[in-house]
Amino acid sequence: MNPVVALTVAGSDSGGGAGLQADLHTFAAFGVHGTTAVTAVTVQNTVGVTGVHEIPPTFVADQIRVVVEDMRPGAVKTGMLASAPIIEAIGAAFRRHGIGRGGSIPLVLDPVCASMHGDPLLRADALTALRELFALATVVTPNLDETALLVGTRDQRSAARALLDLGPAYALVKGGHGDGPRSQDLLTDGTMELWLDAARIETGNTHGSGDTLAAAITARLAGGDTPADAVTAAKRYVTRAVATSYSVGAGHGPVGHPPASDPVGTPGPLATPSAVGSS
Repeated sequence: MNPVVALTVAGSDSGGGAGLQADLHTFAAFGVHGTTAVTAVTVQNTVGVTGVHEIPPTFVADQIRVVVEDMRPGAVKTGMLASAPIIEAIGAAFRRHGIGRGGSIPLVLDPVCASMHGDPLLRADALTALRELFALATVVTPNLDETALLVGTRDQRSAARALLDLGPAYALVKGGHGDGPRSQDLLTDGTMELWLDAARIETGNTHGSGDTLAAAITARLAGGDTPADAVTAAKRYVTRAVATSYSVGAGHGPVGHPPASDPVGTPGPLATPSAVGSS
């Protein structure tokens, strides 16, 4: 039996906590074969990022091409994209190979702009190119800091509406960077809303949590879930991942990656969305 395949297009974290390393851990936890297209190599540990080496755009596109031609992933995720030329090369490759809206392969776009330490992972002049890539996305997954940068607001409903105007099918606005005892994420396609709620876990070891959530969505989409069901399963998984986080090094440790309770090929939790304006 051939395994489900997923592709992550992202940067490498030498500390092993985030980026494509977190994505591969997550894919494996869901029983998915993970493949990669490396966009950048970071000099990084639990304390911060001290260097970034960008991969040539044509080389990034070639990585995507050979994976898609040989293994045909069931879904694709993006993370750190680094620069406008890399984003433009990726967008062209996605259109060429049927990835994202208008194609047959779902795309999860995690708009990584900075590390959890605040170190920039996207050039300032690349924001326009990143926004333009949103039109290909099945789901975009920004946190509140990223919505403030991308669409000028931290209000979840307002941010979601503004994100949808950029063209993705669904916007998932994460509330983990907010305040209060609960972590609430909002998924919407403009006609329905799905609020995903979990108790906020007090820990400094959350490195890679955003990558892990987006990778879990990608894994479930690759296995055939609807976006709402994939996000529901992913929220449950990342809550467990944060609960099993651990300390390593002198800074922020990574989230854990326990085996998923609902690996690909098994039923996951079903979403219960409501119509926009019904609450």
